[in-house]
Amino acid sequence: MKRIVLTGGGTAGHVTPNIALIPQLQKEGWDIHYIGTYTGIEKRLIEPLGIPYYPISSGKLRRYLDIKNFTDPFRVLKGAGESLTLLRKLKPSIVFSKGGFVSVPVVFAGWANRVPVIIHESDMTPGLANRLSIPFSTQVCVNFPETLAHLPKKKTILTGTPIRCELFQGDPEKGRELCNFDNKKPVLLMMGGSLGSVKINRCLREALKDLLPTFQIIHLCGKGNLDTSLIGQRGYQQFEYVQQELPHLFALADVILSRGGANAISELVALQKPHLLIPLSVHQSRGDQLLNARSFEKQGYSKVLEEEEMTPTRLAENIHTLYKEKDKYIQNMQKSKLTNGIENIMQQIRKWGV
Repeated sequence: MKRIVLTGGGTAGHVTPNIALIPQLQKEGWDIHYIGTYTGIEKRLIEPLGIPYYPISSGKLRRYLDIKNFTDPFRVLKGAGESLTLLRKLKPSIVFSKGGFVSVPVVFAGWANRVPVIIHESDMTPGLANRLSIPFSTQVCVNFPETLAHLPKKKTILTGTPIRCELFQGDPEKGRELCNFDNKKPVLLMMGGSLGSVKINRCLREALKDLLPTFQIIHLCGKGNLDTSLIGQRGYQQFEYVQQELPHLFALADVILSRGGANAISELVALQKPHLLIPLSVHQSRGDQLLNARSFEKQGYSKVLEEEEMTPTRLAENIHTLYKEKDKYIQNMQKSKLTNGIENIMQQIRKWGV
């Protein structure tokens, strides 16, 4: 039996593409193992799937001054040692990395053990963790055609992003029951990522008076971000985080409000859900979400509102406009060449995991 080690973590976006690959890997008889952090979201998402999970030490490589910058390099070195030991024990045929800082020592350990390493980059330009990992990789799979210009030509291939099959199997009636909604108004779904978005949460709640007359609203607000004063508000349902319920909520939604993470917006295009993107600003990130959002906006898939321009009034106006023009966005997404990247990536896994 061929063995594969998956790695990636820190946010759900560094885990869900790995999860999307697991059913096909299992179908083809791969022995799957996962390396992540001790306390990251990847541990919570992977362990219920019955996949052997191995935690290692990990630090964060920051671009700003922080006291942890002095201690985290030692955690990274410890993680590299743990990864070397694990890969020598597991003897995988291949390593597949989705990124995040935990993946860096695993990718290095794969290279040091002469194990082929495939990296997947969802964003238009690579993040710091993947930039550090690419020299030690065998193959780099990317999501945007524009990314090809930024990476070594000989090892980079356009594959798209793997999308979880269960997202296409949602039942809108089950979603309606989860939210206690009726069928008299369209449904707006807001998703701010696995950690939520404080700014969008606040702005959306301030805009409820302008939105609730038209929409029923599902608000995925992130852990610890529930507003208890709004519990029981008719037409408004908030969740800290959902997992098995997400396909049903997607199926119920008529329009979606989201950040600009590449995995999330690739799922929205594949599901052909009209969406308004509010990408993280350059003050909060390296600007990858802005690039992702502008690329999708240019192709006619997405409507974009920059965070610096967001007010409750402008947010409500953009959502109302999106709903009025939803058919235009659906038609553009139907023409999209962005498809589920599972088979494209599996071809590379089969190729190198011999």
